[in-house]
Amino acid sequence: MPSGRRGTVAAGTAVLEAARQLGVQIESICGGHLACKKCRVHLETGQFPQHGIVSLPDHLSPIGEAEQTALERMGITGSRLSCAAQVQGDVLIFVPEESRGQKQIIRKTATERVIKIDPAVRQVYVTVEKAALGQHQGDWGRVQAALREQWQIEAATIDLPALRRLQPALREGQRAVTLTLWQERELIDVQPGYAEGVYGLAVDIGSTTVAGHLCDLRTGVILATESLTNPQVAYGEDLMSRISYAARHKGGLNRLHKAIISALNKLAAQAVKIAGIKARQIQEAVFVGNTTMIHILLGIHPESLGGAPFALANRDGMDVKARDLGLRLHPGANIHILPAEAGHVGADNVGVLIAEEPHRQDEVMLIVDVGTNAEIVLGNREWLYSASSPTGPAFEGAQVTHGMRAALGAIERVRIDPITKEARFRVIGEERWSDEWLADQPSAALAAGICGSGIIEAVAELYLAGVLLANGRFNPDCTNERMVWPGRKGAYILATAAQTANGKSLFITQDDVRNIQLAKAALYAGAKLLMSRAGVTAVDKIVLAGAFGSYIDPQHAMILGLIPDCDLQKVTAVGNAAGDGARIALLNRQKRSEAQALAPRVTYVETAVDPEFQEAFVKAIHLPHAEDAFTHIAEMLPQETAVTASGSIRQRRRRRQNQRSNV
Repeated sequence: MPSGRRGTVAAGTAVLEAARQLGVQIESICGGHLACKKCRVHLETGQFPQHGIVSLPDHLSPIGEAEQTALERMGITGSRLSCAAQVQGDVLIFVPEESRGQKQIIRKTATERVIKIDPAVRQVYVTVEKAALGQHQGDWGRVQAALREQWQIEAATIDLPALRRLQPALREGQRAVTLTLWQERELIDVQPGYAEGVYGLAVDIGSTTVAGHLCDLRTGVILATESLTNPQVAYGEDLMSRISYAARHKGGLNRLHKAIISALNKLAAQAVKIAGIKARQIQEAVFVGNTTMIHILLGIHPESLGGAPFALANRDGMDVKARDLGLRLHPGANIHILPAEAGHVGADNVGVLIAEEPHRQDEVMLIVDVGTNAEIVLGNREWLYSASSPTGPAFEGAQVTHGMRAALGAIERVRIDPITKEARFRVIGEERWSDEWLADQPSAALAAGICGSGIIEAVAELYLAGVLLANGRFNPDCTNERMVWPGRKGAYILATAAQTANGKSLFITQDDVRNIQLAKAALYAGAKLLMSRAGVTAVDKIVLAGAFGSYIDPQHAMILGLIPDCDLQKVTAVGNAAGDGARIALLNRQKRSEAQALAPRVTYVETAVDPEFQEAFVKAIHLPHAEDAFTHIAEMLPQETAVTASGSIRQRRRRRQNQRSNV
């Protein structure tokens, strides 16, 4: 983890070598001689039903004297050096960010938006009357009077850490101080004389990725954008597995909570380093995330979200002190969490709403935030519907034989010739397509695996080339050297041994195709269910949100049946809309009130218990669909299996069988 690669190695294999065999690069400058100490890994212990293993400490070789000495010199506990630790049984290994040889490419940059700057935190400069004998008002009372007289701010309170700094600041500034106020009702900092600089952090806590924007609250300028893998993936790739982990393991919730708090502190530290400030100068933050992530962030057990009626601890927006969560920001920093809509549609989706504003549109807009757990919104200025679809981690490269997250060497684009069935592809870190690589200089980055956007294009291209049938099975009539049949299930060689980093062919297997079909069917069925509830048969506009959604090719997504039929010119990608929503709420406090009013307006449809969802899901497994017409891409689809309004593939097959019987 977090790459999600699985495999079998011989007992006694060093973790470093085992990782390499699985195509996971762990940094090791010294080549395994315990000198560089760069190859640190964590052993996750316990039962992991989602992986079908039990990972225990004695499943790794004991720590030897040399390894122990190396770890002690670094002052590190709870880690192993992968060059020394040997695999003796089933293990779940987490490779921390700093030890990864292939850093993940997390594309959650901010989108350019027009935002009215009105933050919850601002600074004011005041001069305070001198204390006099016989006056018992107190220094804070005199500051309150200065706020009323000079800034017309009434009834402000003072945070305890700020109160402790008040008198020294007044003395040093000779009664002139700069006050930092939150919502103009709480004093959270006091500095002597004139000072300036207020900073805020907007964070999207995703199931797989945590992404944040450090902003200057006075100007709205983004000073740094940082992201990292959510360390909770070590305990489960999807939400239900993490809920299960928290419920079944003693101390499971605390472990998950500490993991995300540590990640947030690390993200903040990385961001302020780039900006040239200190973490204690971050006086405000806005967090968004799905309901499970927010529950775990707050240390609230998410067990109630694991089954009907999927009850939330709190649906409304919240303000909590950063210090109460263990976040190392300004001592008085406030954390605002946007409201949720329902049990499985949380603050991240509300962030998307205030960023994309479907409630201000005349057109029927479908917004799909593609991820491990896809959030879907359908609506316009008159009505809004939302749902959550459990797409699983396949779109992130997991549950795919050679899948990996978006890192150097990951195949991200695929094209297959419909005549020759030959494939060409492009990997992250190399601008040229594989057919442009020279024999003596194949590529700066050979193929290490395939990421989400690549697997979507691969399946869609295989279908267009006739290698896959509409039911997702490999076409038995397709004879080509790229096709192999290990047993009854087919597989397609996407990259030859000469094109891969490990010198082994990279396959797209029947199981890979099936996992993508299941993921895309869940997403499409969720959208279809919302359309049914709203009484519409088509959408005017589709917005693909999220880091993954930004890199999906709309045409391939529609060919696959990931999204409903629509004019391709009206299908757009907007990047990390949830993160943008958090940034908007950070820079404009009025948007928090708008979010609070907007969330209850959304009609939530619970896919998990809706009988129509299962029916829609089964029909959506076909490529692109068993029944629905895709008029905007009809000319691209294979003639033999193109689905039209006249009927489904299954119905046409029955008609052909009846015709043969009649003959």
